[in-house]
Amino acid sequence: MAQSPLGGAVKALQLELKKIKEEPVEGFRVNLIEDENLFEWEVAIFGPPGTLYEGGYFKAHMKFPSDYPYNPPSVKFMSKMWHPNVYENGDVCISILHPPVDDPQSGELPSERWNPTQNVRTVLLSIISLLNEPNTFSPANVDASVMYRKWKDSKGKDKEYENIIRKQVEGTKEEAIKDDVKVPTTLQEYCVTFKPKPPDTGMDCVDFYDDDDYADDMDDEDDEDEDNCYAEDQYDSGNG
Repeated sequence: MAQSPLGGAVKALQLELKKIKEEPVEGFRVNLIEDENLFEWEVAIFGPPGTLYEGGYFKAHMKFPSDYPYNPPSVKFMSKMWHPNVYENGDVCISILHPPVDDPQSGELPSERWNPTQNVRTVLLSIISLLNEPNTFSPANVDASVMYRKWKDSKGKDKEYENIIRKQVEGTKEEAIKDDVKVPTTLQEYCVTFKPKPPDTGMDCVDFYDDDDYADDMDDEDDEDEDNCYAEDQYDSGNG
């Protein structure tokens, strides 16, 4: 007898949750909101060191459809998140979370959208990458997008965007204390290593650093950790 879509989703989510628990991934942690419900997860995303989000502890809810992994989950920040690709209600707008349909009107390629080979890890790493490099071509939050571009074009002299983000980061620290979570603030803490290493995964951390001088400094200080800190694969940071 063929497996029902719901049964297939339950099995897929059980396997993903088990793998993430056994093999921790840099940048986030996950838990079920209710133990008996595999279709709603609580996600905590750590702000990447060396970015405006450093030290942040941003909570989000991830909801999965009954036909997962054939259709994507949705992600909504519960923590305040001022970002070009996050609606003011917290909903994340990113290509990888859009259903796998051919929609020329959207400006997205089908390959940028969700497909069943994607998973929780690729979604969350895409969101983390998006924090530092927003897609401002079709923003979910136009005001945040305009503010971000002013900040970037001024090379940080226009502080409005930066000040809002840093204030939101500070606001998350109380929640981290409440949850008894130590938020990583250095690259060494942020990059999670585990043994045995899964075959053919390469290196596990996304490169968030555009500053060559910063990268050179890190190379000098952390040569022994270098192999664990940058990803070979690229994560989609597009949006709708």
